[in-house]
Amino acid sequence: MFRGHSRYLFALLLALCLLTFAISCGKDADEEDSEGADDSNSAQAESLTPYKASGKEGSIVGTVNFTGTTPAPKTISMDQDPVCSGTNPNATTEDVLVKDGKLGNVFVYIKDGKTADQKSITGFSFDTPTQSAVLDQHGCHYVPHIVGIQAKQSLEIRNSDATSHNVNVQATKNEKFNQGQGPGAAPLEKKFSRFELIPVKCNQHPWMKAYIGVMTHPFYAVTAADGKFEIKGVPPGTYTVVAWHEKFKQEQTQTITVGASENKESTFQFASDKMTAEFNAGSWQIMPALEVPMLGHEAHQH
Repeated sequence: MFRGHSRYLFALLLALCLLTFAISCGKDADEEDSEGADDSNSAQAESLTPYKASGKEGSIVGTVNFTGTTPAPKTISMDQDPVCSGTNPNATTEDVLVKDGKLGNVFVYIKDGKTADQKSITGFSFDTPTQSAVLDQHGCHYVPHIVGIQAKQSLEIRNSDATSHNVNVQATKNEKFNQGQGPGAAPLEKKFSRFELIPVKCNQHPWMKAYIGVMTHPFYAVTAADGKFEIKGVPPGTYTVVAWHEKFKQEQTQTITVGASENKESTFQFASDKMTAEFNAGSWQIMPALEVPMLGHEAHQH
């Protein structure tokens, strides 16, 4: 009996040891994976050089022209929502905004290039703006139609209408979300970490569309109704500058050299015969998914 009891205790002790070993190995593997992810994230952050202003920064200023037949704005029927039709009875589309041959709602940004001392502009990290960018729902439209935002910068999504909206942010490289927002509701606060042009729509009001341009640097602008834009604080250097519009098959690019403290002028042009009925993501889809590491749980118009 004693020998049988000893064998039982030995088997039980062996099972406990094996279980403890398995748990320990699993924990070590998880810790290694977690540490590896943290190290990778830190390494990416450390690989970027914090940008320090030299005092010789310039700007890129210009105009985007439109040639050909200007498409007439289309009337939007908002009858499905009495609040929308009552507050905005003469609503029209704004996807192609042309005034005196100038094109509004064009997103202009530096895609890549090198500073005067031959450093890649994408190799720098830049201070995150402390002021939130704002995307409002007003008159059952998104305002503005295109909002530029820097990675890690807060985006405040408001509802200024007396009706409910549904904010459907259709990101592919950043976190997507689809969230209702009633009248008088608190603003939604969101942040993005990757370079991406993100379409936004409202599931309740299908005419409502907007775009969020997430950049890893501050060198971007959206043309006003008169087609003008200005990109400020550009380090001296030579860059590829892109002008993107949602309705054109091909974005426009230019190589632009900015001298010390120079206000460099540039003109882009879009032609009506190059328009497309579909949303065109352009090089946004083929650009590398550049990411600005986010700390803590933060990692985790029309």
